[in-house]
Amino acid sequence: MSKAIITLMNIIIVLTPLIGTVFGIMYYYNSKEFTTLLLAQPVKRTTVFIGQYIGLSLSLSMSLVLGLGIPFIAYGLFESGEIWNFGILLVVGAFLTFIFVALAINIALSNDNKIKGFGYAILLWLLMAVVYDGAFLVLQVYFDDYPIDKFSLIATMLNPIDLSRMLILLKLDISALLGYTGAVFQKFFGTSLGMLTSLLVLSFWVILPVLRIIFKSKRKDF
Repeated sequence: MSKAIITLMNIIIVLTPLIGTVFGIMYYYNSKEFTTLLLAQPVKRTTVFIGQYIGLSLSLSMSLVLGLGIPFIAYGLFESGEIWNFGILLVVGAFLTFIFVALAINIALSNDNKIKGFGYAILLWLLMAVVYDGAFLVLQVYFDDYPIDKFSLIATMLNPIDLSRMLILLKLDISALLGYTGAVFQKFFGTSLGMLTSLLVLSFWVILPVLRIIFKSKRKDF
């Protein structure tokens, strides 16, 4: 069961942000005329945009939970000792959905051009899912002789995808897969405190883009 969770982790931390980004940006542009009609009514702008954001994020999160949960329950999840590890996997997937839908809506609010907005959204996903890890690895190799423990911690927290991976690996407690940054995380915080810190930082990754959605929606000229 733990091998299945590790395999799913590698899929979820890449595909969930991509799905959240694509659905978020497409939903905003496709429902723009309907949103403009709603804004003509005596309804608060924040109510409209936050309602759309929560509705989209919740529906995507529920599809993830049900899509993964039902097969695992049928496979005998409750009879195994991996239920909490699987729960963390679902929580991380939900966090990534809420984060990247919020980031996608922020990009859409800042760009009226649909093609440009879609391009920026995909670029954001590529940077966080692929380029960031490569650049981070190059820096670690280049500055191998220097004490970069604190830098590694901060760099991991600046990328919700890396942070999510770290959270799952800390919960699974598989030292062979933690890597350098995971070992630093475990050294600084310990397993329990490291997990709590990761969850708090992921919460900030949700809150800050949502606050910008509120700020931007109040000032945007439709």
